[in-house]
Amino acid sequence: MRVFSFREARRNLAALLDAAKQDGAALVRHQDGRAFEVRPEDSLKSVLDVEGVDLGVTTAEIVATVREGRERFG
Repeated sequence: MRVFSFREARRNLAALLDAAKQDGAALVRHQDGRAFEVRPEDSLKSVLDVEGVDLGVTTAEIVATVREGRERFG
């Protein structure tokens, strides 16, 4: 993990972000001893972005089931 001084990180943000991306994280160390870890964010995926599941049910069967439910409970 590459370590940047606070001043170096301020002067060259692009290098800091590139190092974090390449190594998985980069450390920014302040003069007073505080340290901050910079990590790339995981890819932003929707919680609705899931792979489909083949249930072996046709569209016609699904539509028929929905219609039946609407007639029965609608």
